[in-house]
Amino acid sequence: MADTVPVRCPSCRREHLYAAPVYPCACGAPLAPPLLRAAPTEPITRRTWLDDWVTVRCTECGRQDHWPQPELGCPCGTVLRIPVRPVSTPVPTTLRGLTVASPSHIPLPRTATVPRPSFRPVTIRTARDAVTAAALYLKWLGFRDIVQPEVRPSSGIDLRGPGLVAQVEPSTRPANLRSVECLWLNGLNSSAASVFFSLAGYADDARSRADDLGIPLFIMDLTGSPQPVNGPADELVSMGA
Repeated sequence: MADTVPVRCPSCRREHLYAAPVYPCACGAPLAPPLLRAAPTEPITRRTWLDDWVTVRCTECGRQDHWPQPELGCPCGTVLRIPVRPVSTPVPTTLRGLTVASPSHIPLPRTATVPRPSFRPVTIRTARDAVTAAALYLKWLGFRDIVQPEVRPSSGIDLRGPGLVAQVEPSTRPANLRSVECLWLNGLNSSAASVFFSLAGYADDARSRADDLGIPLFIMDLTGSPQPVNGPADELVSMGA
């Protein structure tokens, strides 16, 4: 369950009760940033890419990722940044005296005919970096001749290649159902496979629809390392393009 904390706007002194938004972890568990109680809030006067994200660890699988920075919009017009508890050093799991790490994701066994080298990610600092990271990952999976347009088209398709269309959602909002269905329609019209990448995860209905349509969903953190979050994505990583 998400944390709820009282928040007072420093501008108008109005009291609010704030609940942290809940997003799905890559393992599927619901996860909300742990709010720091009694910490003073601060108005947001300018934004940077890194300030829009906080580091959160999943209590179910131990995965550590970047999540949207909690914010509260006061009716007076002030937008407040809600403090989050810093991530502490992970506690290892001990089994018969041996220290073992909890896996962040359990993929299908890799059955690609030609073993791939380790993927080399690129750090994401801008939305453009997110698209570049997705393009590199698709090439690593085996897709060829991927085109990245200079200006994002109205269709939302960020990457194209022979038999491929891909979309990248670099905002702090989870990808929604409409985005997933539009990507699928673009793939259908192009007789191409569809792949979706998102920095903030996926809404529940979007993820369910992607499973029904067989669309691979990947989530990325700011290190630029995509991780599969549904069965079709697991299969794509396992088999390759």
